[in-house]
Amino acid sequence: MRIAGKIAVSALALVTFAGTAYGYSTLSSLDEVTRSDVLGGGAPTTPGEQPADGSLDILLVGRDSRDDMQGNPLPKNVLEELRAGPNGDDLTDTLIVLRIPNGQESIKAFSIPRDSYVQMAGGPDKINSAFGKAKAAEASRLRAAGETDKDKIREASLTAGRRATRQAVEDLTGVTIDHFAEVNLLSFYDISNAVGGVPVCLKEATKDEDSGANFPKGPQKVSGADALAFVRQRKNLPRSDLDRVVRQQVFLASLAHEVLSAGTLTDPGKLGALIDAVKKSVVIDSSWNLLDFVGQLHGITGGGIQFSTIPVANPDYRYNRQHPTWTAVQVDPAQVKAFAAGLIGAPPAAAPPGAPAGQGPTVDVSNAGDASGLAARVAAALKDKGFTPGQTGNAPARRTSVVRYGADLAAQGAQVAKLLGGLTTAESADVPAGHIQVILGQVYSGPGAAAGGGDGQGAADSGGGAAGASDAPISSAGENCVD
Repeated sequence: MRIAGKIAVSALALVTFAGTAYGYSTLSSLDEVTRSDVLGGGAPTTPGEQPADGSLDILLVGRDSRDDMQGNPLPKNVLEELRAGPNGDDLTDTLIVLRIPNGQESIKAFSIPRDSYVQMAGGPDKINSAFGKAKAAEASRLRAAGETDKDKIREASLTAGRRATRQAVEDLTGVTIDHFAEVNLLSFYDISNAVGGVPVCLKEATKDEDSGANFPKGPQKVSGADALAFVRQRKNLPRSDLDRVVRQQVFLASLAHEVLSAGTLTDPGKLGALIDAVKKSVVIDSSWNLLDFVGQLHGITGGGIQFSTIPVANPDYRYNRQHPTWTAVQVDPAQVKAFAAGLIGAPPAAAPPGAPAGQGPTVDVSNAGDASGLAARVAAALKDKGFTPGQTGNAPARRTSVVRYGADLAAQGAQVAKLLGGLTTAESADVPAGHIQVILGQVYSGPGAAAGGGDGQGAADSGGGAAGASDAPISSAGENCVD
């Protein structure tokens, strides 16, 4: 049974804990935290680091591991209390990137669904497999080279897995990862207990035997095994894994608020338990200068962390014709990169040189079907209606069409959708300012359509367009009641 809820809550606790004067004065007790040469440098970063890309970026990883930091299996009674089976696997079931813009006391965090189908070394696969593949390959290489020390093989293979995960995230998002933090099953359990539980809120009562979830409607506090069940639950949620990602974000946001605005940092008992939990089971990169990091984050508040999810083209992508029931989450790397850049105010990509100016917003058109030249024909049709032509090209295959836009262009986006035959619309914060995005699916039949569109391989989505990206961001200030 997978434990997707082993999210990087310990690492976020470290981040939020670091941003206070009290945390600064006691951080030296975290010197025993485990380190790994994930970034390949090894030397501590220089004080006051200001990354060239405009943001300090931290990758938080929750790994499906039932071992302690020494590689020993967790005791049976612990696994039973956590409602987890004895067999884990080498998957990174949670990937969250924290973007901290240079000179700003704010954090923008975004999640990458664990089943995102991406290009990696060795071919396309789900992003959560990067860790296990690299770990196994490095262990095999070392054994073949004659290495027999089990501890050396274990540590080197874990480092290889972490590096491969970091690389996969960088390749997908265009973000340069500056620091890395990893937690496992036990650390999540300990952190949630250390802070005395985390407030959450559900729109409706829900139950799931697989995860152990059994929660009433409304506000409540969860900790330990119940907290794990809250972020593990996938069944009986409207969007399955995508709603589980939202659960994780809500939990982390609430944890940040709890640590920063509640009595955790002034309660010696809670603070000691929090520090012990972090030391026991968090892994960070070997170059992270924690004391300097504290200074950079000093003064951040509980409301300064906002969570969102990368844009998703198709949450039910059938990626293997030989196995039609296998599904993944289809993502468009170009959209993901634009989304990640937009979180820190990076300028949107400009329209192609020489593009004629119209009277309306710029409309970018992508063809996600099989009809040749479809995007160009639709762009021309919209130009005739007064819209400015933008970029045209191809997008990952999807069956249905969608028109995406920012909140300030809702009326114009609806007009475009109507002109193209009544397409689905989706408001999304990751669409570049001044632009409307049209993604034409395989069954598009509006103006500019060619004969036929192909029956495609991917299943139709639920009409929500870029799933995940259209969700309202989760803030660490607020109740955030969710499914």
